[in-house]
Amino acid sequence: MAKQKRRKPASADERAESQPVTAEEFGNALLTAAYDLARGVPGAAKKSAKRLAPDLTLPSGLAEAADRAAKQVIGRVRRNGWLPEDLDQVARRHVDEFAVSYVLDALAAHAPGTGEWWDPAEPHLPQWAAKHILTPGEAVTAVVEALGLLMTLPDLPAATPGRPPHHATGGKKLSRVRALLAKAESSSFPEEAEALSAKAQELMTRHALDRVLVEADAAAPDAPGSRRLWLDTPYLDAKSLLVHVVAQANRCRAIFDPEWGYVTVVGDEDDLDAVALLTTSLLVQATRAMIADGQDDRGRRSREFRQSFLVSYATRVGERLEQAAETTLAAAPDADRLLPVLASQEKRVATTFAALFPEVVNKSVTVRSHDGWGAGRAAADRARLNQPGS
Repeated sequence: MAKQKRRKPASADERAESQPVTAEEFGNALLTAAYDLARGVPGAAKKSAKRLAPDLTLPSGLAEAADRAAKQVIGRVRRNGWLPEDLDQVARRHVDEFAVSYVLDALAAHAPGTGEWWDPAEPHLPQWAAKHILTPGEAVTAVVEALGLLMTLPDLPAATPGRPPHHATGGKKLSRVRALLAKAESSSFPEEAEALSAKAQELMTRHALDRVLVEADAAAPDAPGSRRLWLDTPYLDAKSLLVHVVAQANRCRAIFDPEWGYVTVVGDEDDLDAVALLTTSLLVQATRAMIADGQDDRGRRSREFRQSFLVSYATRVGERLEQAAETTLAAAPDADRLLPVLASQEKRVATTFAALFPEVVNKSVTVRSHDGWGAGRAAADRARLNQPGS
């Protein structure tokens, strides 16, 4: 009697290695791989790419599924408080250039008219892969890495994107501030750079005082906004302290997220503009001063020295910015009228901050280098910051 040949049933591993057929199956496979990557499963991105795109041509169902998955995940993180500039910053810090590019394209697709370069009548993924000269496997790897990063992002308190100042005069004054800070950043003399920064703080304070008097008569003052400022490694703790002292000198409150590396600043919108401008400039100046101070001494190039230098620099700069702001307020012709208005503004900012961050943990920054502390304070203390206005 002839024996009938039967095909051996596929094992579980072989079934797992088979390629999905429909766009829905491709989508589920992409999201599963991204979830595995977000959980820290080793090799999840490349393993899924090998299974989903084993050939030299992207399956049409895979291209369609990638578009849907990206829109789904981007939509969720946007609803959870992540602004486009936040996603740009976090992607640049955590994934490679191809995954960054895919995140930015997904953002553009989520808000049509904001930067699509591809033909929207055709699936995005093949066009994107061709633009970056990627094989199907490389393209899918980048997609999974991008989606995996987005899946790890926590909910964020609402933040308001930057906008122009309230008044026409504000734009002119901020232009003067930018010019002063640009000159400070280009100066090779620390004394001159710090004097220019102090002059910028004086101008910003004057503008803020003029603004609050104008808005004091408004029936309903604008609610405070918030802004996220992203910091670059290393020395995030020390750099966040610099943001904090600048925010405090400009009537704002700040809180640092050490896991993701950004500081949220809460305050009136024009004050937030001022904090962003001055912080960016001071970080450049502080880094330059730190490097210049330690270039001739190997011990002064240690991590402990530089961390302590930046903490000391931020502490002393904060003292001097506060002094410059207080001096400007004392010299204002309407100082008596300003005090209750500023107190009301401070209360609004504090209330908004408490609503956004009901649980705040205070954390100290460790200083391990006496030389670094002294050098940082000296660098921040060289200039006479209380200069007459001009």
